[in-house]
Amino acid sequence: MQQKFKPHLVPLQPVKDLKTLVESRSVYTMQNCELNVFETRQHSENVKLVFNDMVLTTMIRGKKVMHLFGSEHFDYLPGESVIVPDNEEMVIDFPEADLDNPTQCIALAVDAAMLKDTLLLLNEKYPKTEKQDSWNIDISCFHLQNSMEVTSAINRLVNISTENIAAKDVLVDFTLKELLIRLMQTQARTLLLDSYNNNTATNRFAAAVQYIKAHISEEITIDKLSNLCCMSKPNFFRCFKREFGISPVDFILHERIKMAKSMLKDQNVSIGEACYAVGINNLSYFFKLFKRIEGKTPNEFRRGLN
Repeated sequence: MQQKFKPHLVPLQPVKDLKTLVESRSVYTMQNCELNVFETRQHSENVKLVFNDMVLTTMIRGKKVMHLFGSEHFDYLPGESVIVPDNEEMVIDFPEADLDNPTQCIALAVDAAMLKDTLLLLNEKYPKTEKQDSWNIDISCFHLQNSMEVTSAINRLVNISTENIAAKDVLVDFTLKELLIRLMQTQARTLLLDSYNNNTATNRFAAAVQYIKAHISEEITIDKLSNLCCMSKPNFFRCFKREFGISPVDFILHERIKMAKSMLKDQNVSIGEACYAVGINNLSYFFKLFKRIEGKTPNEFRRGLN
């Protein structure tokens, strides 16, 4: 499992001020979005919730079980987000909530015109590399592990929305657009990793990811990847980062650490063996990189498995 980037905690309402123990709601209304903070403090099942606009929900504390799109239910935990289209019913269970263990979740309802304007701007000014692709919120990728960038934008948006500051709507709009872009980049990265083997003939970045996966223990150069994608080195670097929110170099490093984590689950594999097997030739650098990406050292990661 990848590192979870959890949003900052939002202060809980005093129990005496709650009108209900199930999905008590605080609302902050801006010109182009509405921020809702929900708290639940008792075990509940089949709680239904619908919004008129597309909603980005993000768990802050506790645990929910979500039923969405008629699919299998899934656990919903801090560090994760769920995208819900307008007028789509969410059915929610709270299996662990009580007065001492509340759940807290934000639901950001985004005005349709704001979303449309953001997509038009991106598709006109910063079109995707493949002509058949376009910027969009992909509902097939509705349950996401937050990236560091998405979580950072969420934190800033919550801070601005809940403060009494001048020009709040302007600041929220800028941050909301950034959040939507970061969200689409995270979706694109997730979808690419899930389907690269099936799209190498139609998506040059899928071919690059396939090469990275196949040669993770070797030296991988940007020259090789850009040639594989039939792009100049600067153009490859720029387009990759624009579409996926991460540079090709950092993408490779993340894939090396992901492979190392998989290897470290086997107690018979030493940390040094995992380091060299994923193409990193300096153990000290491996420790620093692992800590930067995962927020813990390889030893701490391994202890957490027990």
